[in-house]
Amino acid sequence: MAEAHRAAADAVTGGADRPAHPGRDFAPYRSSVLRHPKRPLVPMGGDPEAAELYGPVFGVTDVTELDADLTRQHHGEPLGERITVTGRVLDRAGRPVRHQLVEIWQANASGRYAHQRDQHPAPLDPHFTGVGRCLTDDQGRYRFTTVKPGAYPWRNHLNAWRPAHIHFSLFGTAFTQRLVTQMYFPGDPLFPYDPILQSVTDPAARERLVAVYEHELSSPEFSLGYRWDIVLDGPAATLPEAVLPEAVLSHGTLPGSGEDR
Repeated sequence: MAEAHRAAADAVTGGADRPAHPGRDFAPYRSSVLRHPKRPLVPMGGDPEAAELYGPVFGVTDVTELDADLTRQHHGEPLGERITVTGRVLDRAGRPVRHQLVEIWQANASGRYAHQRDQHPAPLDPHFTGVGRCLTDDQGRYRFTTVKPGAYPWRNHLNAWRPAHIHFSLFGTAFTQRLVTQMYFPGDPLFPYDPILQSVTDPAARERLVAVYEHELSSPEFSLGYRWDIVLDGPAATLPEAVLPEAVLSHGTLPGSGEDR
């Protein structure tokens, strides 16, 4: 990973543009080398709306207040450190993106997803599913209450562990505008060893994927507070995950979500 970072820095020093998104074939991230597309994207035919016929339809009227509180979706309290995650969704000019559908999913406090493919030996929590969603308000703000996810092993290399993270998905006004990325927590000792995060070779862009702890966002005797703003395009954009391509935004092709457990 250090060699890849040096090569990227040397390229920028030599006059190359900073990468608009992580490379899809980042060698330390093993499955990206095996699975990344090797042919150009195929444009849709004469009807640019045809792609939307094959995607799900998300209605804003279906989003409820309970969807944004992952600790109240079951009959009991989930285990773990309760946290509040909030921020703003902005465009390149700093303007709020209003009424944006924001979805999250995450592992529980033990580092296990409530999914049949996740079979690593960590306990499931019957009171935590790990999925939430909300709509941004008129200031572009979103807000979730959840528990801090745990680190978990994956099979990319020997003794591979993912840092604690929350997956974010933003849909814009159509399915083809989907952006999938990850939010990390400050000071995680696993950062230097994670090839997914380190596939973002620009240090400033990598730092933008890490939330900030803000004490004033913490609620007494209830939760700790983290702020994470999302910029959808431009030079300060929040980069997507460095994995298989999933969607196209107006400003470029963005990869989607996937990991090997």
